[in-house]
Amino acid sequence: MAAKTEWRATTGLVTVRVMLIRRETPADIDAIRTVTNLAFKDGPEAPLIDWLRADEGWIPEFSLVEDGVLGHVVCTRGYIDSVAVLGLGPIAVHPSHQRAGIGSALVHAVLGAAEARGELAVILLGDPRYYSRFGFRLAAEFGITPPVPEWAPHFQARLFGEVPAGAFRYAEPFNRL
Repeated sequence: MAAKTEWRATTGLVTVRVMLIRRETPADIDAIRTVTNLAFKDGPEAPLIDWLRADEGWIPEFSLVEDGVLGHVVCTRGYIDSVAVLGLGPIAVHPSHQRAGIGSALVHAVLGAAEARGELAVILLGDPRYYSRFGFRLAAEFGITPPVPEWAPHFQARLFGEVPAGAFRYAEPFNRL
């Protein structure tokens, strides 16, 4: 759970907005599709999530929503050579609620769950300026290579344990993109 706190100097009151981050339920699936389509302007990410749900790499404990489904994040099983790790993504926040801390809360929640479950690493493709605040570093620093070499400047890893150097591969549905 994450909270945003505001101090109102004129009244001396503190306003706290509490976000509940929870696992998705079947009742959330349509809302997740909607939020993802809005966040990615009807790109391939919403169908990707449906494909991932049907894949053996799907791990329900790592499909999290902000209560009210203003945001969603998913991690699925990926591999560095034959070592099991997590691949983060997609992550989506409703456009009218972006820059309000929902994405950050989702990332913190999924990283906490990954560490608590004893996962060795979380891998993602994203903006290093954003994800470095969560402890992500360029995967190349650990000898981890992306599926597409051109991704290297944005391909990142957050390690929780020892992982080998090697090629990362996402769950199979990512290959359909």
